[in-house]
Amino acid sequence: MSHTPDPLGRLEFFPGQETPAQRADRNLVELLQELRVVQTGVQIVFAFLLGVAFTARFPSLDRFERLTYVVTLLLTVVSSAVLATPVALHRALFHRGAKTRIVELSTRLAEMGLFFLALALNGAVLLIIDVVLGRTAACVVTALTLLLFTGLWFVLPKTLRRPAPPLPLPPPPPPSAPRPTA
Repeated sequence: MSHTPDPLGRLEFFPGQETPAQRADRNLVELLQELRVVQTGVQIVFAFLLGVAFTARFPSLDRFERLTYVVTLLLTVVSSAVLATPVALHRALFHRGAKTRIVELSTRLAEMGLFFLALALNGAVLLIIDVVLGRTAACVVTALTLLLFTGLWFVLPKTLRRPAPPLPLPPPPPPSAPRPTA
């Protein structure tokens, strides 16, 4: 098996030559890194939402805006919990030979967490645009952002999972003309 050491002294195997355990290790590291990035965004949205309730304008929100606020806050909490679960699974099952199971379940949890995060972000858009521009504009803008998240976070990845069609073969070279004999 061909390999080259990386600067940290670990072995990097060429694609297709990693063992199932190495693949699980790599997938888990990549997934946990992705979740770190997303979790930061969730924390920012949650902090923003917590602060909204303590603003001078909050008491003037109508019933729809208050309901949007509460639902959005709860969606953010659910998103945070679901996105942090892979870390808890890893800690609880560390060194128990369950890394492949952890990666499979954590991948599903990440997808669920992104779903709840998309809903939470759209709820925040709905609330803010409703307060700033009115209900009609809020519904239109939120519908557009919902389409954006759906396309980028769910449709695009599912489309790219499908195998690409095979590339057409190049045309055969033209037959060479017979050479005249001397």
